[in-house]
Amino acid sequence: MNRTLTFGGRTQEPDIRMLSEIEAVLLDREILQGGDRELYYMYRDLALSQRDRDTMLEHGLRYDITIIPPAMLGREYVKTAGHYHPHAPGTDMSYPEVYEVLAGEGHYMLQKLTGGGSVIDVVLVRASVGDKVIIPPDYGHVTINTSNKELKMANWVSREFSSMYEPYVELHGAAYYLTEDGFIANPNYRDAPEVRKVKPKSFSELGLVRGREIYGLVRDLGKLDFLNRPQEFGWLFEDVL
Repeated sequence: MNRTLTFGGRTQEPDIRMLSEIEAVLLDREILQGGDRELYYMYRDLALSQRDRDTMLEHGLRYDITIIPPAMLGREYVKTAGHYHPHAPGTDMSYPEVYEVLAGEGHYMLQKLTGGGSVIDVVLVRASVGDKVIIPPDYGHVTINTSNKELKMANWVSREFSSMYEPYVELHGAAYYLTEDGFIANPNYRDAPEVRKVKPKSFSELGLVRGREIYGLVRDLGKLDFLNRPQEFGWLFEDVL
């Protein structure tokens, strides 16, 4: 299937995540015996115009789109590899991120690790079209598509970091796997708390309102300053989850 995306009059090929690339985080790793296959598609650093791109560069931000077709990975639903974010320079807080569901439905599983490697919080946010999901500092996250429809989501994120996949790889996935029969605890985590379910929230003062596409913030990127300066937005992150 042709996965070329047209955005701003330009075509872009995706970075493709293959099943073999997330083998380490799967519940049922033996499914690789059936052969490799494409799982999801990432279109990074998109802009509708050169003016928009210049504005993004000026503010140190990046806009991406990810598409996750429906699938089962053994007993669990198709998911992203999972990653954490590094600390913003000069702070003890990691970079945040904000997502928007453009089509389908997404489950965002967030987890917070202590310095000793224990998980102290696990949160599941179920988001539908128009919903916004903020990933606060110090939380890793996995996106899961449990529906029979394609999940298409957008995100804004700082240009200043690369995703950290190693903690998920080392522990063979998130603290829980989401399956057709519910959550299955990952035995590689010690004393993980039960999953808390949280509804998506709107933050009108930041332009993050249900039904208003986040790409439009390219005209007012100051509202996304929290993505590069998390230390100044403690009030926001206290209310996210």
